[in-house]
Amino acid sequence: MIAAKHTPRPVGELLRRWREQRRLSQLELAGQADISTRHLSFVETSRSLPSRAMVLRLVEQLDLPLRDRNALLLAAGYAPVYSEAPLDSPQMSAVRTAVRQILTAHEPYPAVVIDRGWNLVDANAGVATFLAGCAPELLAPPANVLRISLHPDGMAPRIVNLGEWRAHLLGRLRREVAQTADPRLSDLLAELRGYPCDRPEPETEHPGASDIAVPLRIRHDGRELSFISTIATFGTPLDVTLAELSIESFFPADAQTAAALRDGRPRSE
Repeated sequence: MIAAKHTPRPVGELLRRWREQRRLSQLELAGQADISTRHLSFVETSRSLPSRAMVLRLVEQLDLPLRDRNALLLAAGYAPVYSEAPLDSPQMSAVRTAVRQILTAHEPYPAVVIDRGWNLVDANAGVATFLAGCAPELLAPPANVLRISLHPDGMAPRIVNLGEWRAHLLGRLRREVAQTADPRLSDLLAELRGYPCDRPEPETEHPGASDIAVPLRIRHDGRELSFISTIATFGTPLDVTLAELSIESFFPADAQTAAALRDGRPRSE
């Protein structure tokens, strides 16, 4: 049996799909890129091949991720502009040092580094609080932090507010699918939605009487620990790998959680 060959999509078709993904009309995008609507129409219908500068101008206005900017340049017949260096390469040594400093400085509180697919890239020692009792196969590389969080053999049975936290994570992922149009993220979203959940899931995130953020409340060593989190990314990245890294740091949401993590002494269930 002969395998079907993959036919690359024309750059005009890709631009049109991204424009529609961003819910922009041709008139709106043309105005933002300072070109005529006629010119943009010719590009989208492949009647005109855009210059390299034109592609870069359009992808900038469409706010595309660096990986997808490279893909459109390739579709137009140009070399990619943005490098994609492996994290363990020499040119990424400063990045590795910065990430390790952030992770170590955050202990004893948990912090993780993830890529665009929500795969675990690195973590500090504090993450052991979250991973206790998770099935080994979920932790095997490439470990996916959303799968670990919501899988019934992962953290899910220990998350006190599972319905609320699940709705929060799925909402984040759904927004990323809309932003990136990444089919891998779309498949992950469909998988996670299929996981069982015996807790009510709010349709919208709305605060309680004293809430300022959606907390992660988890049972650990006979205690209920509560966390809020922040997400950090590298500023002005010009490399695909670097642009797709993010660091999520978890902080105690109450004094009892802070004391328990500083204390570090386990208690029986």
